Amino acid sequence: MLAVSIVTYNVDLKELEQALKCLDSDVVDRIDIIDNSRQNYIRDFCRRWSKVTYIPHDNLGYGVGHNASLSRSLETPSVKYHLVMNSDILFSPEDLEKLLRYMEENPDVGALQPRILGLDGKDQYTVRKLPTPADLFLRRFLPKNLFTRERDRYLLKHQDHGRIFDIAYMQGSFMFMRTSTLRQVGLFDERFFMYPEDIDLTRRIAARSRAIYYPYVKVVHAHRAESYKNWRMTRIHITNMIKYFNKWGWFIDPERERLNSIN
Repeated sequence: MLAVSIVTYNVDLKELEQALKCLDSDVVDRIDIIDNSRQNYIRDFCRRWSKVTYIPHDNLGYGVGHNASLSRSLETPSVKYHLVMNSDILFSPEDLEKLLRYMEENPDVGALQPRILGLDGKDQYTVRKLPTPADLFLRRFLPKNLFTRERDRYLLKHQDHGRIFDIAYMQGSFMFMRTSTLRQVGLFDERFFMYPEDIDLTRRIAARSRAIYYPYVKVVHAHRAESYKNWRMTRIHITNMIKYFNKWGWFIDPERERLNSIN
């Protein structure tokens, strides 16, 4: 009923093992490890797990890697849900049953994201408004003590994070999606190597179905924020955000305004 995909690149095996232990649930039918680094040590490790399929892949991007697995799910009628997740995510296997049960009871929901916490136990605010160019400029290039109201609004900090609410953007570290919805809206846009592919897909889901924040399951994300520490990753982030705004509109984006008005 549930398939899972994890894209890896020179991943630490301890981290990957912890992630696979979180997926030790009867509701999980298949786990695809898409290895963009094509490392033998990852391939050999995956052979030890009965539900895991190792897929060596050229490093064409995060979305391209996950699409290799998502395509398999759309071709398998028994797979009703697909979880896209990072290897640095931790949760209880029982949480998957809670999420699946909620999706079964709410067929109008096409995708959800649980409450994501950092290692310090604080909210990471991974569900957000669709960004404007100004939102990204403020977050990346200006001191944190400037324009705090605008930053908080973008991160939906004014919302009650103890209740369910509709969203237009969920971070790609944990996306629990309905395959029937993906058949309608499509998969990750492979023009994006990394970063805005989750924004792009969530907004397409929210435009046709419902994407929600679900706080009754909590997961921990050891987020590394590489694009804030590494100039190469910063350049990749900026380049792909330019592609995103070229696709949807820089300053005029009526659908962004409509979807952002939901909260």
